[in-house]
Amino acid sequence: MAIKRPAFYDLFPKRPIIGTIHLKALPGSPDYAHTLSDTIDAALADARVYEQGGCAALIVENFFDAPFFKDQVGPETIAAMARIATLIRQQTKLPLGINVLRNDAISAMAIAAACDCQFIRVNVLAWAMLTDQGVIEGKSAQLLRFRAQLQAPVLVLADCLVKHAVPLAPQSMTFVAMDTWERGGADALIISGVGTGKATDEDDVRQARIGAPDAPLLIGSGVSEQNIGSLLTVADGAIVGTAFKVGGQITQPVELARVERLVALAKG
Repeated sequence: MAIKRPAFYDLFPKRPIIGTIHLKALPGSPDYAHTLSDTIDAALADARVYEQGGCAALIVENFFDAPFFKDQVGPETIAAMARIATLIRQQTKLPLGINVLRNDAISAMAIAAACDCQFIRVNVLAWAMLTDQGVIEGKSAQLLRFRAQLQAPVLVLADCLVKHAVPLAPQSMTFVAMDTWERGGADALIISGVGTGKATDEDDVRQARIGAPDAPLLIGSGVSEQNIGSLLTVADGAIVGTAFKVGGQITQPVELARVERLVALAKG
């Protein structure tokens, strides 16, 4: 199979830190108890802090909509996320990504294409994982054909053995990374810990590098000021959320000083 030039490196600078905007519960979700305007204001505020602190990109996800649908959210979620993404896009020129949880890659691609976003995150692009939503199967064939139909220059950042999930049968990170990159059509691979905010095992990153030596690798959870330097000796960048929040608490807003410190460590 021919080696492809990763478009990731054309979009992102060296060692990018991508700031995660955890949207408050959206209309229709069980915890929705405010107004959409409140959600928009909080998202725009976090985006401003991320940009001011030096993040290379932003990603928007419906984090507080749990419990999640397995692979298809409702139209109310798509509409709300598209509105928020549009407003963030008007505020910043940073690369912007979409993650529709739990694994609605088709809706994420549609939102990204409509709202001038540059990438999406897909929790299960290839293989199958056992999750709290049941068995989630990768739909790379449908997603990449949909992207081609839209003629959308949107990169697909794909998790390997994603957090909050286990494979249906034991699989090595090396093999899953290889297949997700070469056969799944990912534009970059994401390696995470067992859950949100949980540290990523550096050995998992090394095994992914062995399986897909040409793939851009991102850390997807548990990045801290203590481990960022070590992880970025193997990985190319990181997606960070919890570590940037006030007190390291995911329900809190993003804190500028935390962003500035970690971004400086990544660049160093």
